[in-house]
Amino acid sequence: MTKTTPLHAQHLALGAKMVDFSGWDMPLHYGSQVEEHHQVRADVGLFDVSHMTIVDVSGGQAAAYLRYLLANDVARLKHAGQALYTTMLNEQGGVIDDLIVYRMTEPGTNEWFRLVVNCGTRDVDLAWMVDCAVRFDVSLNEQPDLAMVAVQGPNALKLTASVLSESRARLIDGLKPFQGQESEGWFIARTGYTGEDGLELMLPDEEVVAFWQALIDAGAKPCGLGARDTLRLEAGLNLYGADMNQQVTPLEANLAWTLAWEPEERRFIGRDALEKQRNEGVPTKLVGLVLEGRGVLRSHQKVLVGKVGESVGEGEITSGGFSPTLGCSVALARVPAATGDTAEVEVRGKKLVVKVIQPPFVRRGKKQFS
Repeated sequence: MTKTTPLHAQHLALGAKMVDFSGWDMPLHYGSQVEEHHQVRADVGLFDVSHMTIVDVSGGQAAAYLRYLLANDVARLKHAGQALYTTMLNEQGGVIDDLIVYRMTEPGTNEWFRLVVNCGTRDVDLAWMVDCAVRFDVSLNEQPDLAMVAVQGPNALKLTASVLSESRARLIDGLKPFQGQESEGWFIARTGYTGEDGLELMLPDEEVVAFWQALIDAGAKPCGLGARDTLRLEAGLNLYGADMNQQVTPLEANLAWTLAWEPEERRFIGRDALEKQRNEGVPTKLVGLVLEGRGVLRSHQKVLVGKVGESVGEGEITSGGFSPTLGCSVALARVPAATGDTAEVEVRGKKLVVKVIQPPFVRRGKKQFS
């Protein structure tokens, strides 16, 4: 039996096409995935992301525990409200999950952090986190009674502030990117998964329907998983299970920037394997592909690397599709480390030349490559 979010009835009332997403009955679109995509790039889009898993980590050794568990270093979070993106790795350096961690209290005793992890990896994540917590004075508490709404787009902050109390509106005005703060029982963060400015708000289940409707009444348009995927792809953001998994390291997933190597004495899980891979040379890399001609790039298509017509290596598309913003097909692909600025992709028996770039393709609505 699939799970439902507190907004399930609202999705049905809006005529959403519902799909099973990792065991959750979620909206794919509300009529037009492309229109929803453009809505986020041009104005404000509204997403129900209550299927995400929220876990609070507290206790006298909360920071020490997370510095061991996560590849990025929570010691970089100097003040309450700061956030960072990180991966959680196995001993081989493979990615168990990617997540955002927020520092909820100032450094010191009684520390408290909030993690938001993927719903599809919830059971694996929680089991791993519990196993790793045995040697630490720490408490893990999932927050199943919190709903989560993402408001994304160039006008997201202004519109959201317009429907909230004065104190919450002031909080939004003061938030910088990758910051979050509590206000009157809500947690409001300036984060997202679209390549646009925006907010992700965590609030009690019983309050989310009224908030959702207030945003719609103010002009926000509901958007489904389809637009969420094309938006994140244009932004060059990895999708867990497609662009990374437990057999892929951050060094192979364009996520080296999330690894905090210093201080050297911090021995986070997977560090030894990553150091070995870094010293020996990373064999592959994750790149962006742009097909400026006709055709559609899809997951698992073969990428041929080398001079056109003379392949010297092979890679594979990890996620791809049509870019509504650019009007052409784009993809993320794992290819040999020596790959240059062009390659070929096998599409229905034909070899199509693609441009190889460093993601993102689009950021803040603007093309990011020449």
